[in-house]
Amino acid sequence: MAKVTQDYLSPAHVTHGNELAATLSVHSDVPLTVQTLTVAVRDPYGHKLDFAGADNVQITPTGYTLTTSSQLLYAGTYTVFGTYLADGVWHNLPSSSLVVATATGGGTGPTATRSLVWADHFDHPLNPNRWNSSTTSAYRYGTHHPDDDKLDWINPANVSVAGTALTFTARLGGKTLENGKQAWDTGLITTEGTREAFQLRTGDYLEALVQMPDVIGAWPALWTWRNGDNEVDTFEYHPDNPNLLEFSNHVRSGVNFYSNALAVAPLNWVTLGTLYGTDSVDWYVNGSKVYSDNTGVPSTWTAFLILNLSVAAGAFHQDPLPPGPITFLVDYIRVWR
Repeated sequence: MAKVTQDYLSPAHVTHGNELAATLSVHSDVPLTVQTLTVAVRDPYGHKLDFAGADNVQITPTGYTLTTSSQLLYAGTYTVFGTYLADGVWHNLPSSSLVVATATGGGTGPTATRSLVWADHFDHPLNPNRWNSSTTSAYRYGTHHPDDDKLDWINPANVSVAGTALTFTARLGGKTLENGKQAWDTGLITTEGTREAFQLRTGDYLEALVQMPDVIGAWPALWTWRNGDNEVDTFEYHPDNPNLLEFSNHVRSGVNFYSNALAVAPLNWVTLGTLYGTDSVDWYVNGSKVYSDNTGVPSTWTAFLILNLSVAAGAFHQDPLPPGPITFLVDYIRVWR
């Protein structure tokens, strides 16, 4: 096996507020073609925030230098290291620290003037005082909603926590929907119907780190709901449009289809955020604002959180091949106020 040496890795210190790229220089003792070469990033919680790297890279004794695509990291101290995929195995190179300092004047990002008020890093079993995984008023029948081209049937057993990730799993089930189609057992969690009953409100910034599913028919989403309305969708995703996210404000009307092949792709981890303003709801991808609807939500707007994996029934997006499984992973969800 060839020996790969990390010669240079930057940056080590940057100021928050601008997107940054990483530069990695490596060489090997004999020529080696690797499947992927990138720069890995871990925050203090161990969450994966890797830069998008390069595929099919030939590393030679004379060296190879990679400059990644750019992304925005919040103020804090991160662990960074070069890593490469060879013969299906990831090989990590020596790590170092990356300090993202607070910009003068407090920065300009969505969290710059806000405090973290609510979070779940999914490093423990779901707390039933915080999350309801059994039913939602957003579904006509509480556990299922065939009217919306969904094959879902909510089952708490299809939501689990392992390591530091929340996993939703969908499989063909034994129940039949009112329209005659066979339902898929899948997972949904909401703050509605819990003792804590957390609600977002106007001015909040919501953010989640998620891994996009790679199975056709998957329909993951992060959205809000209360009293049959107040819906704002941080994202919806369908693998048959592998680089596309759907953003929607159903309160005052605002829709956008955002495409980014570098950030949005099956099995990619991506940070998605929504800022609920009175003049505009703004959407963020990997910390950068990508869309403003310029309609916003009322100053009195409040809503519960919903995070789920739906299964498409085929009218709008291709339905899945049974029996599954389909999985959708979430690393964290946070709210600043």
